[in-house]
Amino acid sequence: MAAILAVDDSASIRQMVRYTLTQAGHQVADAADGNQGLAAAQRQGFNAVITDVNMPGIDGIELVRRLRALPNYRFTPILLLTTESAPEKKQQGKAAGATGWLVKPFEPQKLLATLDRVLR
Repeated sequence: MAAILAVDDSASIRQMVRYTLTQAGHQVADAADGNQGLAAAQRQGFNAVITDVNMPGIDGIELVRRLRALPNYRFTPILLLTTESAPEKKQQGKAAGATGWLVKPFEPQKLLATLDRVLR
């Protein structure tokens, strides 16, 4: 299974993501904002990153940009999991290098299916 970094300023969302992914056998590390997420990604390699968009400090789109600038994360799947659904925000995420976009509240099976698809 994969090592996944979940970045979200909501403790309850981090817990739900962690529960969903660990039940499927993945190893999960989490961070409460983009700054912590970037630091965690620089300390340890992850097979995928799931991040919120709206967070204090570095937002999710900027986190995607900064991760893509790191050699170890040029091709790592990065999913944005957010309440945002505006087409212009999705375009910003895509331009930053995000692999996919999921809207909260998320369905655990949809999150797992999307993750399985991008990890192949």
